Amino acid sequence: MKLDELKPTQKKTTKKRVGRGMSSGLGKTSGRGQKGQKSRSGGGVRRGFEGGQTPLYRRLPKRGFNNSRFGRNNTEVTLTMLNKSTTDVVDAKSLIKDGVISKAKDGIVIIATGKLEKKLTVKAVRFTKAAKEQIEALGGKAEVI
Repeated sequence: MKLDELKPTQKKTTKKRVGRGMSSGLGKTSGRGQKGQKSRSGGGVRRGFEGGQTPLYRRLPKRGFNNSRFGRNNTEVTLTMLNKSTTDVVDAKSLIKDGVISKAKDGIVIIATGKLEKKLTVKAVRFTKAAKEQIEALGGKAEVI
């Protein structure tokens, strides 16, 4: 180590100890001022509060539709993905076992993307029209669960 390689040490800032006498500079009111909401314990305003003015989240209109009661979150599986399956009967468990999908969520939907190359019996919640036709054209079955 040389003199020109020396770097200044990191400053060690000590935590402010408030309310420890007048001579400390942070005594009596502890840096909170005299009166008001912010000087009191538990004081301060909630997130999004704009001083009594109607806050932004209430001024903006509601948008969209949330079908939380009946909406389903399905996993989409393409015909190309079905070619990777090792069994003749394809369902959620076999696809997870083969590593085609990681989660089944609420169910599986088969989509006609790519080409199916082998005869399969596919069990799913829903099939697109073209996907069902391709599966049946090869002599397979498309079973809706």
